[in-house]
Amino acid sequence: MKPTKFLLFGSGRLAATLRSILESAYEVIHFKQASIDLYEEGFDVQAALKRVKSFEDDLCFVILTEKLLKQPEMLFRLMREVSPVPVIFIVEKSEPDLMFKLLEEGNADFITAPLQASDLLPRIWRLINDPKRNEAPGPKLKEKFDLSQLIGMNAKFLEEINRIPRVAKSDASVMISGETGTGKELCARAIHTLSTRASKHFVPINCGAIPVDLIENELFGHQRGAFTSATTSEHGLIHEADGGTLFLDEIDHLPALAQVKLLRFLQDQEYKPLGSNKIYTADVRLIAATNIDPEVASQQGIIRQDLYYRLNIISLVLPPLRERKEDIMLLANHFLEFYVNKFQNPVKGFSAEAKQELLMYDWPGNVRELENVVERAVVLTDNELLQAEEVIQSRSKSHSMLESFGVAKNKSIAQFERRYLRDLLLAYEGNVTHAAVAAHKNRRALWALIRKHQIDMQSIRSLTKNNGNGNHS
Repeated sequence: MKPTKFLLFGSGRLAATLRSILESAYEVIHFKQASIDLYEEGFDVQAALKRVKSFEDDLCFVILTEKLLKQPEMLFRLMREVSPVPVIFIVEKSEPDLMFKLLEEGNADFITAPLQASDLLPRIWRLINDPKRNEAPGPKLKEKFDLSQLIGMNAKFLEEINRIPRVAKSDASVMISGETGTGKELCARAIHTLSTRASKHFVPINCGAIPVDLIENELFGHQRGAFTSATTSEHGLIHEADGGTLFLDEIDHLPALAQVKLLRFLQDQEYKPLGSNKIYTADVRLIAATNIDPEVASQQGIIRQDLYYRLNIISLVLPPLRERKEDIMLLANHFLEFYVNKFQNPVKGFSAEAKQELLMYDWPGNVRELENVVERAVVLTDNELLQAEEVIQSRSKSHSMLESFGVAKNKSIAQFERRYLRDLLLAYEGNVTHAAVAAHKNRRALWALIRKHQIDMQSIRSLTKNNGNGNHS
């Protein structure tokens, strides 16, 4: 293997930490012939280019620290000259607009401080050994995917979608924001499929659809005996996503403790399953999504600020359908063609009045609601052209379904919690202290749930007394 040269532009604490990590790890990653050249006298483009070109026979990584991001024109010039040499940026926090411009200029990746050897070194190793790293971006999105929810001509929408191939080339975390139904998961899947991780799993999880007490188990897994019903050890979704991508939808619903553990995982790619003292590692790219403004959520404490900065290295913001009026009929005709073929119902199009109804509506459920409306109308119509009243009826049904989802989810969670608490308390004969230990909750929190669900402790204790003597708290 030819020697690998690292050019480190920058000085100060970040540069010193980075140099220390790289120098200390050569034996670990078998860089016995590698060397580091430090350029600390300041950032002079001509001198930088001269230094880079002197290594033209070797694979060279140009690593730039955050101070140099304040000189974007110089960075763009350097990147145009050194392409296809990979460039790594070490940043304290994300600057999405600048990062997108840098991604468009050449092969770039981003790593967020504080620097951890266990995070930095595997990513550099992957860059060095990735034969696709210097290839042009993959095929156009429309050629590679069924983009039923990523079709449009709206300028803002296309601006975000056209960034996906470049975003896919980086391993940086991504935050996708947009209202429900705008296509956040499809964007995440596109990023994964265009990335070098495409051969591994894309693992989605909806943080808002899983009860609070189960989310950590879903993410990190558990060891046998970690809790009462844990008769076998089970891997979590992070293990399943090893080498691939984990998509965290509704990240704003992730409980505080799970956010802390996720942050730790982001920092060093290490985690512990519930009930285990053993540390596991996983190489996972994280893509998060939310239907609220993530920056506001971080300011309000809904999302931890340190986690927000870790996840928001690159951000995509998908506009709602009401701001994409020019796309409504384009999407409607696409869905019409798809469902006509699927259900073999020979509908030829929309009447003029139906088109007007589609265009005048605000679509609170966005593209997903539009698809539901067209699907329902195609299934139920006997007409050659879909009529306005059929669109209105289908829209009404679709909207009521959208409104009831949150209610149905909350009801399901409440039913689960009540049933779980009742079974738990019966199993421990009404002893709240023992039940709290088994549930991995503190006693006060368990009492709060008991009061929330109005569980009659006297009734629980009476039932256990009838079955034998109990030990009560």
